[in-house]
Amino acid sequence: MDRVLTALMDLVVPPASMVMLAFAWPTLAFLRAAEWAVKTLTREDMRDKVVLVTGASSAIGEQVAYEYARRGANLVLVARREHRLFAVRDNARALGAGQVLVIAADVVREDDCRRLVADTISYFGQLDHLVNTVSLSHDFNFEEAGDTTAFPHLMDINFWGNVYPTYAALPHLRRSHGRIVVNASVETWLPMPRMSLYSAAKAAVIDFYETLRYEVKDDVGITVATHGWIGGEPGAGRFALDEGAGSPDQAQPQQWTKMETAAAPPLPAGGPQVEAYARAVVDGACRGDARVRRPGWYDVFLVFRAFAPDVLAWTFRLLLSTAAPAPSTAGSGHRAVVAPVGAPTAALPAPPVRPLIEYPATAAGWRPAGAAAAAQMHKLE
Repeated sequence: MDRVLTALMDLVVPPASMVMLAFAWPTLAFLRAAEWAVKTLTREDMRDKVVLVTGASSAIGEQVAYEYARRGANLVLVARREHRLFAVRDNARALGAGQVLVIAADVVREDDCRRLVADTISYFGQLDHLVNTVSLSHDFNFEEAGDTTAFPHLMDINFWGNVYPTYAALPHLRRSHGRIVVNASVETWLPMPRMSLYSAAKAAVIDFYETLRYEVKDDVGITVATHGWIGGEPGAGRFALDEGAGSPDQAQPQQWTKMETAAAPPLPAGGPQVEAYARAVVDGACRGDARVRRPGWYDVFLVFRAFAPDVLAWTFRLLLSTAAPAPSTAGSGHRAVVAPVGAPTAALPAPPVRPLIEYPATAAGWRPAGAAAAAQMHKLE
């Protein structure tokens, strides 16, 4: 009997849901517009509120900090590149921010996350918004990876780099009835080649915060922001396979590299798309929106994925089969960071027990002596 009932539900529920959704769509759109208008009129005033932004040294995190600065918030800027944070701090003050605190920390280390939250509470006495923007993507097919040394790093930064700050800040956000803002990506439901591990980590982030939303109830608000391709700091935050490294069928291990921009400017502008996305994220957070998506038309792929996954698969196979191959980094202004002759073959060491990357907590700008040792250090934001 159960099998018959399940089979009947499989046949009836999907088409019936589509029909109900089609009829209810005008009403739902009107209610959503009315809710947006009410939230806009009653949105949170961020003046003198305290906002902690991780990954604030560049790209999305930097622009989010500027948007909060325009609203008169007090800022806590967190990243590993302390020298970049000072430039962001000066710009934020010029845009109208209140007090700005700079903290050099590594968000994949739980001790660092506890320290940065404790320093925030010690300095300001409260925490109202926690904005997690730290992210690291990659540019290789899964089978091209001759070894797995970079895999834990990608998961640490993209998943645990959100979870650890949240865990440390949650008690203080409960007291202030504050909000957590999360930077995710459309790749969680929209398949993109050469980004399998990044997509998996971002999907884990979204599922974690959607579950946490029901645990914290109304005590803490959660805004999950997803974006498509919006650009950013050229070459930053992306792993690639080193040019000239062995192919997957070769015995020699491949070198993992971090793509960097040669002669990168000290403070990248981020581009109009990044600025528009950051503005939408902060606007949504101040309104109390549960989700922010930009561009919004990507939502249609969720419907296809749920009700017509084959159509979505056929479409992407057609598009990807006619797509041009990924451009080479040669001559593009980017350079692959490689170890010199005689240095170890892996730019990223095999990950030991956490913490993955060691550096003195009291001197964030310190770099190890020697080219071989310097190749071990990588920027996370």
